[in-house]
Amino acid sequence: RVSCGHPRVSARAVYLSSFPLVKKRQPKGSAARNGSVASDGEQTRDAFPFSGPKKKRKPKRNNTSACKYLAPLQSRPKALRRKAELRRADQKAPEPPASAGPPHGEGGQPFYPRELSSSCSLLTLLQDLEKVQDSRERAAKLFQWLIAPVSSQEFFDQYWEKSPLLIHRHNPNYYQDLFSTAEFDNILRDHNVQFGVNLDVTSYEDGKRETHNPLGRAVPAVVWDFYRNGCSLRMLNPQAFSATVWHVLSILQEQFNSMVGANTYLTPAGAQGFAPHYDDIEAFVIQLEGKKHWRVYAPRQQAEMLPQFSSSNFSQMEIGEPILEIVLEAGDLLYFPRGFIHQGDCLPEAHSLHITVSSYQRNSWGDLLEKLLPAALQMAIEEDIEYRQGLPADYLEYMGVINTDADDPRRTVFLQKIRTLLTKLMDYAPVDAAVDQKAKSFLHDCLPPVLTEAEKALSVFGHPARWENGNVQNVDVQLEKTTQIRLLRYGIVRLCNEGDATLLYYTTENSRVYHKEEPRCCEIESEYIDGIEFLLSSYPNYICIDALPGGSLNDKIALGTFLFEKGLVVTKKPLLSGNIKINEL
Repeated sequence: RVSCGHPRVSARAVYLSSFPLVKKRQPKGSAARNGSVASDGEQTRDAFPFSGPKKKRKPKRNNTSACKYLAPLQSRPKALRRKAELRRADQKAPEPPASAGPPHGEGGQPFYPRELSSSCSLLTLLQDLEKVQDSRERAAKLFQWLIAPVSSQEFFDQYWEKSPLLIHRHNPNYYQDLFSTAEFDNILRDHNVQFGVNLDVTSYEDGKRETHNPLGRAVPAVVWDFYRNGCSLRMLNPQAFSATVWHVLSILQEQFNSMVGANTYLTPAGAQGFAPHYDDIEAFVIQLEGKKHWRVYAPRQQAEMLPQFSSSNFSQMEIGEPILEIVLEAGDLLYFPRGFIHQGDCLPEAHSLHITVSSYQRNSWGDLLEKLLPAALQMAIEEDIEYRQGLPADYLEYMGVINTDADDPRRTVFLQKIRTLLTKLMDYAPVDAAVDQKAKSFLHDCLPPVLTEAEKALSVFGHPARWENGNVQNVDVQLEKTTQIRLLRYGIVRLCNEGDATLLYYTTENSRVYHKEEPRCCEIESEYIDGIEFLLSSYPNYICIDALPGGSLNDKIALGTFLFEKGLVVTKKPLLSGNIKINEL
């Protein structure tokens, strides 16, 4: 039996006293007279009424509309098929670059291939991971399988954000359960796949990259005709259609604590779909079927290392010689950091299907500081008179680009003042609040969790409420003081302070379609924060309802019931069915 333990020191004061990133100001004029004004981007929040009557809060919805632009219909020239046939007939397999040894990257680290003869299949691994209670451990084990035989520690020490890694397996079945051309075809037939939204049709020939997306649904007859004519097919967000891809990415997102996405690329023999470019993500290229010839180039300058944004297309003349040129076969993996230019083309004798798993988009120190520094400056201005004192009346005489080389002692004093204020700014930086805002964005990006059969049976999704014999049966959630609960996943919730309210953000109601839903959150009364913190700090152990800190037993049951009904916790044992409501909340 799991010990209920004792709650740790309360962090309620931290949440309630931390500064919001943007302080809400009292509106003036007509806005003040007519009440509060809902700002753009405000999320829908659920009120969290506990025991006792409380005034019902109405959810506020975001009125910002999103506009989508579809590419105009582009006709397929009759010569496209003939050009594809000629290209396949003329193209020869690329010769490997002359080299005395494996290529080397930054710091002399070799891109040596690793080999793995055999290992468990993905589906077997996913079944085994269902027995792992801690979702963080599940993520670590799945990632280790993905890059085996390289250890996670070696990968992050030597390759992550530094240099490419190539893993040759000589095992074409290693990744076969992840995705396939047959599943691609089934998705086209069974789902409403839209050109330009879910699927891109592309080509790259004679140095020119083109997109051939028609309007409307991507029906198999049209899609496969494009493919037969030499076009590459990129499926965006396959996790919206493939249960296995969804399952894998939803686990891996806890490895990186950053959004994990994917695209699949299906390219006919002898064709290339994309021009050389670099991306703003860490890329894991997983070869699923066939072969593909890859060339990877080092960042051309320091400004292009670990970039915040992806590049435009490059010409072959702009990128120089590759530092790595290889052919990926089914079962192989190629990793390269953001900023490394790359291009891939198919050999004449085989098609290629690969999936690129990506993460760490806009997840750098600079991205955090973009949220932190404006808030710190605002607080410093409001609380420290030194930031509100006027500039020297004569500062335009000796400052500015025109005076950069001027030998004026007043410049030294001015610059020292700036350094002092910047250093002092750290005293006002709400670092934890800024991190919470990053976490809130991450939870909005997250895929919803994939529940195991056992988790379904122990969660609200397995609750026995149903319609039977002309009436509803077993509707009430019956938690007792001895009921043991724990969070469904470690990373599915986050407490964030916003203004005078503490909000609980969660991922269980997210969509598999990226940002289809608004961020999900509910307002938490201050006396219940300790209970949620206790569940977080105790994970993955089960906690008795009665052991939750704060409030009466009815309050504790109310908190547990709310979290259960939101799908955020599971019980250690199935709840007893019945129609008698034990606790009126």
